[in-house]
Amino acid sequence: MLHRQLEACTACPAMIGPVVHGPPIVTPVLLVGQAPGPREGGFGRPFAWTAGKTLFRWFEAAAGRSEQEFRDSVYMSAVARCFPGKAGGGGDRKPDRDEMARCQQFLAGEVDILQPRLVIPVGGVAIEQVLGHKGPLVEVIGEARRVRWHGVEADAICLPHPSGASTWHRVEPGRTLLARALALIARHPAFVAAFTGRAETACAAASDRTDRHMSERT
Repeated sequence: MLHRQLEACTACPAMIGPVVHGPPIVTPVLLVGQAPGPREGGFGRPFAWTAGKTLFRWFEAAAGRSEQEFRDSVYMSAVARCFPGKAGGGGDRKPDRDEMARCQQFLAGEVDILQPRLVIPVGGVAIEQVLGHKGPLVEVIGEARRVRWHGVEADAICLPHPSGASTWHRVEPGRTLLARALALIARHPAFVAAFTGRAETACAAASDRTDRHMSERT
């Protein structure tokens, strides 16, 4: 199983375990963050601390979905799955290119299994991974882009990182662009389907892919 392989990974010596990932739900919506913070490992789930509180507050305000509803309906992944440690300035260290490259096999496996119709990259690192975009956030937040990522075509709607250290989403134009992005997500057919059960056909197909994926790896 993909999660077992992920949990057994020790490929990055500078990373601090444990590996963090969400539950193995089947959904047409995939959220991709940067990496867990220092607290997530203890809770055993992504976005379990301050940034998560902000993220889930966004979705509750924009889509009327609680944190638990969101966790039950959206698959939460990340560019790196272990805590990278602290940077020299006191903030969390950004995963380096080799660390992100080693985690790509797990992201590719999740995309292959889920075949998402909506991908939500959160923060600059995830946005660069999904869109290949390295420019200012104002160029990508607030719009939907069609992407082909790990062999799957999907809509990508980017969000800024909900870190308390960032003021981007609290001042203009970030505040307006964030609201626009959240509104796009809230009414996207895949997001609606994830919460209303209209994703049953997609779920059945993804379950079949999960079985095939597990068979190929055993």
